[in-house]
Amino acid sequence: MNLFNSFEQWRAAITGPCGITLTQDYCEGRVRALNNPAEPSTKAFVEAYGETYRALVVSWFDQAARHANG
Repeated sequence: MNLFNSFEQWRAAITGPCGITLTQDYCEGRVRALNNPAEPSTKAFVEAYGETYRALVVSWFDQAARHANG
């Protein structure tokens, strides 16, 4: 199950309704957490959405980090 089908959809939800600023530090922190299988939130994410979607979200955080302003 995917919540979003594109980077644009995901980014709009994160920065809009969720009110999160996608700074480089924030994005890199999320990538570290999502790449740590021992992290409880990562385990829950993978259980809910699957490994393929986890990898996709990591790629979106990587993309957002490359375009971040701070």
